[in-house]
Amino acid sequence: MTLRRHLLAAALASLALLPTAFAQSKLKVAAVYTVPFEQQWVSRLHIALKAAEARGEIEYKASENIANADYERVMREYATQGNQLIVGEAFAVEAAARKVAKDFPKVSFLMGSSGKPAEPNFSVFDNYIQEPSYLAGMLAGGMTKTGKIGMVGGFPIPEVNRLMHAFMAGAKEVNPKVEFSVSFINSWFDPPKAKEAAFAMIDKGADILYAERFGVSDAAKERGKLAVGNVINTQDKYPDTVVASALWHMETSINRAVKLAKEGRFKAEDYGVYSTMKHQGASLAPLGTFEKKVPAELVAKVQAKEKTILAGSFSVKVDDSQPKASFK
Repeated sequence: MTLRRHLLAAALASLALLPTAFAQSKLKVAAVYTVPFEQQWVSRLHIALKAAEARGEIEYKASENIANADYERVMREYATQGNQLIVGEAFAVEAAARKVAKDFPKVSFLMGSSGKPAEPNFSVFDNYIQEPSYLAGMLAGGMTKTGKIGMVGGFPIPEVNRLMHAFMAGAKEVNPKVEFSVSFINSWFDPPKAKEAAFAMIDKGADILYAERFGVSDAAKERGKLAVGNVINTQDKYPDTVVASALWHMETSINRAVKLAKEGRFKAEDYGVYSTMKHQGASLAPLGTFEKKVPAELVAKVQAKEKTILAGSFSVKVDDSQPKASFK
């Protein structure tokens, strides 16, 4: 009996330690963002990481509005503090971010980047949502009455260019005569500037706007025009304006990185493929308030194209070159 009591006491002691063990098993994750959490692109990362935190898989810290000049310093601080996975955007600080990763080979880095992964620990990702962008373009091409579509973007970098090209190609599939006007505001977060650029396009005849940046849908709403969203679904804020949106979902990428880092199997890898529709990394938002406003024939065309994309029989071309277009 004494032996049994000892064994029982040992078992109970082990059970008492379980919460601590589980807490210690959480992966320490930090993120560094140059813009606010609510900015479209960054919000996708933040939401996916907060979901992992809510599931109890990670301990999550994040810094927003970090200037490019301070980005390396903040990355180093997080790496020094024992964070095992660092997530962020290296587009404007490629050299600095990669240097930090090289100096901390045991830390895993998953960074938005236009470059390639770097051994052993620098993985890259991007919003390869050109597929739903193509589908959104089809909707815009079929809904425009003037045949003129305005497009306002942040910077003419590959991440933006490829989505614009896909959108334009989709619009032309259903309306070969459609015209475009493309403008870049040279900022990732300047709604007033984006709004003014959109107003200028509306003044020239645009009746549908591609809202790659915040502020564009506001202009469309004020002038009674339509808009197509990018990365996030804003139709709840613009129920009579935003027809649909090309959505980005970072959950697949974040969950993969967390799992591999926990298992000690994280390596330099390009996560771009996990932002495609096949991997649930992208989708076309439901029509919602526009469900009965979009012609059934157009909806059927979009749905048919979506099926070919998911089946792999149609591939949306990736064109990273800067789109240049203006109304005649």
